[in-house]
Amino acid sequence: MLQVTPTLQIDERELEFQFIRASGPGGQNVNKVSSAVQLRFDAAHSPSLPDDVRARLLRLAGRRATGEGVVVIDARRHRTQERNRQDAIDRLVELVRRATEVPKPRRPTRPTRASKERRLAEKQRRGGVKRLRGGVKGED
Repeated sequence: MLQVTPTLQIDERELEFQFIRASGPGGQNVNKVSSAVQLRFDAAHSPSLPDDVRARLLRLAGRRATGEGVVVIDARRHRTQERNRQDAIDRLVELVRRATEVPKPRRPTRPTRASKERRLAEKQRRGGVKRLRGGVKGED
């Protein structure tokens, strides 16, 4: 079980790992060893997640979530398969932990009377400056 928060755990059997070849530098190893990890977590059908956390997780995942609600995390930072696997798990746990935080609701505010008066006074002043920019009437 992966401990996300004190009250939320994800069963490791819900995670699916696929090992693929990593691109980039690595010498002779890069073409032979499948050290990159692709972690798949079916968030849409996970019994471990409450509905509100599931919705926030899919929104936070963005492009990492497929249309079916599967979160896909690619880990290829490290040279070994095990370190990449742990990196993918850590990134998933952090993403789910962020999804458990309930956002503070926005409370609409209104401008104060003083701020409205300051704004209108500034508009008056700017208008007066522009009025003074008119052409000069001179003698012909």
